[in-house]
Amino acid sequence: MKRIYLTLVVVAAAWTQGVQAQNAPTPMSLQQCIEYAKVNNPNLKNAEAGIQAAKARVGETVATGLPQVAANADLGSNFIIPTSFLPAGFFPTAPPGQDFVGVKFGTQYVGRATIDVNQMIFNGSYFVGLRASRTYTELSRKDLISSQTDVVTAIKKAYYGVLVSAERLALVEKNVQRLDSLLNQTKVMYNNGFAEKIDVSRIAVQYNNIVTAKKTSTIGLEIGMNILKFQMGLPMTENITLSDNLESIQLQVLNDDFKKDFTYSNRIEYSKLEINHALTELDIKNTNAQYLPNLNLYGSYGASYGTNTFDNFIAFGSQWRDLGVIGIRANIPIFDGLRKSNQVQQKRIALQQIENTKVLVRNQIDMEQEQATLTFANNLETLKTQRANMELAQEVYNVSVIKYQQGVGSNIEVINADASYKEAQTNYYASLYDALIASVDLEKSYGKILASAN
Repeated sequence: MKRIYLTLVVVAAAWTQGVQAQNAPTPMSLQQCIEYAKVNNPNLKNAEAGIQAAKARVGETVATGLPQVAANADLGSNFIIPTSFLPAGFFPTAPPGQDFVGVKFGTQYVGRATIDVNQMIFNGSYFVGLRASRTYTELSRKDLISSQTDVVTAIKKAYYGVLVSAERLALVEKNVQRLDSLLNQTKVMYNNGFAEKIDVSRIAVQYNNIVTAKKTSTIGLEIGMNILKFQMGLPMTENITLSDNLESIQLQVLNDDFKKDFTYSNRIEYSKLEINHALTELDIKNTNAQYLPNLNLYGSYGASYGTNTFDNFIAFGSQWRDLGVIGIRANIPIFDGLRKSNQVQQKRIALQQIENTKVLVRNQIDMEQEQATLTFANNLETLKTQRANMELAQEVYNVSVIKYQQGVGSNIEVINADASYKEAQTNYYASLYDALIASVDLEKSYGKILASAN
């Protein structure tokens, strides 16, 4: 029995360790979260699929310029043989006064089998379309970059939000311990006659409030983590922890001069407009190319046969006769009622609209960069001020507690100092979060968000 008991204990311990190992959170840095999202985020998967579809579209366009080969077979039964009318003079036995005589030509069973080949020799639209399809592939790549920009931006903001929430929760937990200690000390003072009942009640209220704040912060941290998982494309059931901390986070905007070597093409929105501009120009060239003649080489080879007996018909042999043709076919447009001319006019207007949009986007980029720069600078100053305020509020609180414990300060003074300290903490972490988010917006405004993620 002892051996059985020991065996069960060992098995249970091993199972417990295995479960704990499976449930152990996986530490992930910001860069690891971004790399995971590049592979698993559904939006990025769709963008990758769009590139593959664009490549297939190029292949489809190329295929139209390659030889087109088709096999055809036609087997039929003329259950009514068509009648042709010939002049009656060909038939001496024709009835008098009859101008034409109906004669049936053909057989009941007819068959034809051919292999047809067509090869394009010249088509102006084809070559322009080939360039357009490749440019379209480049547009699909730009769509992927645009999706990556949005995903990396969202992940950075979510990651920073979780870091700040974790720091805030850690500070709240310290506040819980601090107020719990102060509450116990006040109770001792009350029991010894050095404090009043209302002093205990006041601190108890503060303690209950901070416990509630801890619960709220815990839920907020969990929500922030779920948002991060969602942006990564990570299942909610997966358990992760953040390996970076606020001390290790480098604000690249403090070290880099984003204005140096900046061009509007660095912004994916403007770069996509340039691709659309090129596509519209190619579309105009394609329409103009349709005024040119098309030249195609064609050929056909096969055999045909006809008989009134089905058995002879299905017995493929020497009775089938070869047929073949080879030639060049030209299609020369002459007049289309000005259809292509009106199409070109519409596309030139669309081209002008893209030019107008480019001007608008340039102005928007300038405005975003100016606002992002000012916002980041202001948030940094606010962060410095709030940090100093938090340190001062902590100092005031510590002095108030010492004075109260020594009997030279009031309980109200401690309560007010505690409220001011917690407010300063809240303001500090709010300004810290704002500064981090502003740094992301500044990177994005200069088109550097992906560069900072590599």
